[in-house]
Amino acid sequence: MRAAVSAAMVAALPLSDEGFSRRVSNPEVDVDALAARFDDRSAKIGVIGLGYVGLPLARTIAERGFTVLGFDLDPVKVARLNAGQSYIRHISSESIAALHEAGRLAATGDVSRLADADAILLCVPTPLTRQREPDLSFVLRTTESLAPHLRRGQLIVLESTTYPGTTREIMQPILERSGLRSERDFFLAYSPEREDPGNPEFGAGNIPKVVGGDGPNALRLARAFYDAVAGRTVPVSSLETAEAVKLTENIFRAVNIALVNELKIVFEAMGIDVWEVIEAAKTKPFGYMPFYPGPGLGGHCIPIDPFYLTWKAREFSVSTRFIELAGEVNTAMPQRVVDKTIAALSERAGLAVKGARVLVIGVGYKKNVEDPRESPALTIMESLERRGAVVAFHDPLPRDPSAARRPRGHVEDRQDEAEDPDDHQDQAHGVNVDAFDGLRHGVAQDRSNGDQEYGCPKGHG
Repeated sequence: MRAAVSAAMVAALPLSDEGFSRRVSNPEVDVDALAARFDDRSAKIGVIGLGYVGLPLARTIAERGFTVLGFDLDPVKVARLNAGQSYIRHISSESIAALHEAGRLAATGDVSRLADADAILLCVPTPLTRQREPDLSFVLRTTESLAPHLRRGQLIVLESTTYPGTTREIMQPILERSGLRSERDFFLAYSPEREDPGNPEFGAGNIPKVVGGDGPNALRLARAFYDAVAGRTVPVSSLETAEAVKLTENIFRAVNIALVNELKIVFEAMGIDVWEVIEAAKTKPFGYMPFYPGPGLGGHCIPIDPFYLTWKAREFSVSTRFIELAGEVNTAMPQRVVDKTIAALSERAGLAVKGARVLVIGVGYKKNVEDPRESPALTIMESLERRGAVVAFHDPLPRDPSAARRPRGHVEDRQDEAEDPDDHQDQAHGVNVDAFDGLRHGVAQDRSNGDQEYGCPKGHG
C-alpha cells in the first residue's frame, strides 16, 4: 500500500548511490548560455513519462525544433515510439514517424541517458491511495532514479498535478543529495500540465503555461524554455503558487459540476428540464459560466485533484468542507444512474434488475477519448452486475478498459458478441439504457421520452 510522502520521510531515505556523496566547487553555471540554448532550440530536452500528458508534450517540443528524448518504463511504448508509431488515438503515428526520422524524437528506458538533457520534464502519475490520500510514489521513485544522473546546468521541471510543497519538500531534498544545489548548480521549477485529451482546439503548443521556480534563475530558465514551446508563459512568485494554480483550476470545475448535478436533481423533481435552464442561463454575457450535469466524474484530474488539497490542508488545521461536499455529490452520481436504470426496468418493462441484460454505450471518461481511468461507466457497470444484471458495453475507443477495472460483461471477453451496438439491442431487456451515452458523446438522450438525461462534464485538465 502506497502512502503520501512527507518531507520527514524523504529526509530519512537511505543513500543508495555513490554519486549522492559527491560535492562540487565548480564555477557558477552560465545561466545566460542555457537560456540562449532554449531560445535557439539547440538545447536537448528529456521528458519522463510518455502517457496522455508526456507524449503530446514531447511531440510539441520536438515540433518546435528541439531534440527530445522521452523516457518510460514501459518497453512497449519505447519500442513503438522508436518505430515511429503512436499508441494514443489523438496523436498520429505520421507525426511521430516524421519527428523520429528527422532525429527530433526518440525514446528510451535507460534513465542514465537523461544526463545529456539540458531540461528534464517529469510527467508522471499522481493518483490516490485506497484511502483517498495523495500517492506520490511515482514522483518519489522518478526523482530518486534521476538524482544519480543529475548534472550541473540542468533545468528540472515537475508537471504532474500535486499539492503545494511537493516540488520543494519532496523533490529538492532528494536531488540535492547529489551534492548539487538548487538555484546554484541545477534549477528546479514547476509548471502544471493542462492537457485536454481529444480537444482539437487546444494542445500543448497553444495553452498558456504557468511557471514557478525555486529562485529567479530557475524562473528565468523555465520561462525561456516554455516561451519557445507554448503560446504564452505566465510566471508566478513561487513553486507553491504554481502548484496551487492547477488545483484551483480543477477544484473550480469539480465544485461547479457538483452544483449543477444537484440542480439537476432539484429541477427534475420540479418537472423542469435542467438542460433548457442551462441553455437559457448561458445567454447572460457576464457573471455566468455553463457547467453540465453528468453520471459522475472521470479522468485522472477532476475526481482526484481536490483530495490533494484537502489532505494538505489538514497539515494546517484547515477544514475544506465545501470541497469535500462537492466530492460527495459527484461521487453519488453513478449510483443515481443505477437507481434510475432499475426504476426504468421495473416501470417501463416490468423487469427486475436481476437477470436483465443491459448494454452500456460508452466507457471512456469523456467523449472522443479512449481513456477509461476513473470512468463512472465502470462504477455503474459493476453496481448493476452486483445486483444480478448481465452487463455488456460498446465503445469503439477503449479497446481494453482492464487498465482501470474490467467488468465481467466486457464485450471483448465474449467474442461471439458483435461490435455494433445495434447487434445488442435485441438482447438488451426492456429499456434502452443509453443514458450512459453521455460518457462519450456529451449529452445522452433517453429515447423513451425524448428527455435529455445525463451529460458529461467537458474538458479535462
